[in-house]
Amino acid sequence: MDTKIGALDSCKPACNDMGVLPDNGVVSSILHASTAVVGPTDATLGRHLARRLVQVGVTDVFSVPGDFNLTLLDHLIAEPGLNLIGCCNELNAGYAADGYARSRGVGACVVTFTVGGLSVLNAIAGAYSENLPLICIVGGPNSNDYGTNRILHHTIGVPDFSQELRCFQTVTCFQAVVNNLEDAHELIDTAISTSLKESKPVYISISCNLPAIPHPTFSREPVPFSLSPRVSNQIGLEVAVEAAAEFLNKAVKPVIVGGPKLRVAQACEAFVELADASGYALAAMPSAKGLVPEHHPHFIGTYWGAVSTAFCAEIVESADAYLFAGPIFNDYSSVGYSLLLKKEKAIIVQPDRVTVGNGPSFGCILMKDFLSALAKRLKKNTTAYENYHRIYVPEGHPLKCEPKEPLRVNVLFQHIQNMLSGDTAVIAETGDSWFNCQKLKLPQGCGYEFQMQYGSIGWSVGATLGYAQAASNKRVIACIGDGSFQVTAQDVSTMLRCGQKTIIFLINNGGYTIEVEIHDGPYNVIKNWNYTGLVDAIHNGEGKCWTTKVRYEEELIEAIETATGAKKDCFCFIEVIVHKDDTSKELLEWGSRVSAANSRPPNPQ
Repeated sequence: MDTKIGALDSCKPACNDMGVLPDNGVVSSILHASTAVVGPTDATLGRHLARRLVQVGVTDVFSVPGDFNLTLLDHLIAEPGLNLIGCCNELNAGYAADGYARSRGVGACVVTFTVGGLSVLNAIAGAYSENLPLICIVGGPNSNDYGTNRILHHTIGVPDFSQELRCFQTVTCFQAVVNNLEDAHELIDTAISTSLKESKPVYISISCNLPAIPHPTFSREPVPFSLSPRVSNQIGLEVAVEAAAEFLNKAVKPVIVGGPKLRVAQACEAFVELADASGYALAAMPSAKGLVPEHHPHFIGTYWGAVSTAFCAEIVESADAYLFAGPIFNDYSSVGYSLLLKKEKAIIVQPDRVTVGNGPSFGCILMKDFLSALAKRLKKNTTAYENYHRIYVPEGHPLKCEPKEPLRVNVLFQHIQNMLSGDTAVIAETGDSWFNCQKLKLPQGCGYEFQMQYGSIGWSVGATLGYAQAASNKRVIACIGDGSFQVTAQDVSTMLRCGQKTIIFLINNGGYTIEVEIHDGPYNVIKNWNYTGLVDAIHNGEGKCWTTKVRYEEELIEAIETATGAKKDCFCFIEVIVHKDDTSKELLEWGSRVSAANSRPPNPQ
């Protein structure tokens, strides 16, 4: 078959390298296909599913084998355009599919029934929270066992097989239980197309005895398949643009702020178009880092309330009008609900809805259409950016460490900053890496990913595996704390098996530092590992791997020179040993405010 039709990642916004899905019109044109007849050995359910994955841009599937999915795995392996990557556990397979989807636009994982499904569930929930198209495939029970009142292994010991399905219903946008061949084609295609349209995970369970059986509905390759494009209500769009333009054009110092839903709205380019046309000061919410171009001439930094980039919050919160494109205002992004914003000054643009001030709201309007149309109606106004430029004082560089002085975290990230280019991507683990990586200035084309809404510690190991596999043209730099690494360390093994060239900075400060700053206790101290020794043991002489420990700046400089020079074709693991209280000032402020929000007393009855 011609696997070139599956290259969905060929249409990426200029503002980043995040693999945002192209508009549905492009998807539609990609997925219309010929009707060449295939041989009976390829006309099976398993090969149909494999072909479908390739057609939508999935060339790597992350899996953990189990007796219910083994035959299905055989058929996935048999697909020429598909590479099966075995992971050490289901959670990491799900995280890897998440990271893959961030770069490629869609990801997939395959696990076994219930015992595997419930293990991957946490990763699927995280992908749901981040609006990622992810196809979670489960090898299910034999079709003859449904409705028989039998008790199966890998279940909780009751004859009802629906426990796994019921768990997935809350964290996926479509669920397909394929236990007969007659509707298998329809269910599989509906699931995959729904994942792409909704930009959310879907669940597909396939009975273990069905993947190898031919069926007439799979006899033509590929079966025609298309997605209906979403369109804005044109009259509503015109009225919304008119209201927003009037609101903004009468403002003295308006600003615009990009949010994380720019990705799912496929509106990065339209947001830049608006910034270029308006001249407004341009900021990003923390969870939108990597979606908003930091090389833009009017970019003023990260808006994160009290822990914003220097001088950014002052400009945003003093503006008399601000447009937020795709925001999520949760307790983390609002720093314990402490943002100094006023609803009557705000235009909130969500993927399909616009609200101007205290009202009105306009529905059935696509964000990208709205931003592009609004760009043509705004008067140029650079007042807010000029104010920023007037008050801005460049941050001082951290003091250089003296010889044999313990390495400081701010010095570490100064050196990581110098490593970044359009050929790199940064993965930031949940924890203080959020705050330190947030201060990195991303060069044009440099990828950036972290999981702020769900905030699952350990996410980054699997996500690094998946992202690096999808974005083979970039070298991934992952910043991971020791506590998070202990949750998911095993799949360094898979990175080595795949020949990846990732650089991991393991920041060893002896505990769960982010939790220490919210609420300290003995549970935040962890057992110290010999992390480089662990990775060396995982390496075991197979594949290219280089590890080192650094305690001082001169050792760090030497390690980076080696990782980017002599070992540039290796997986590199650099353990950085720092003091347990060496945290960013932003984490200290943020932690105290989140702690205050968490500890509010009950309202009186």
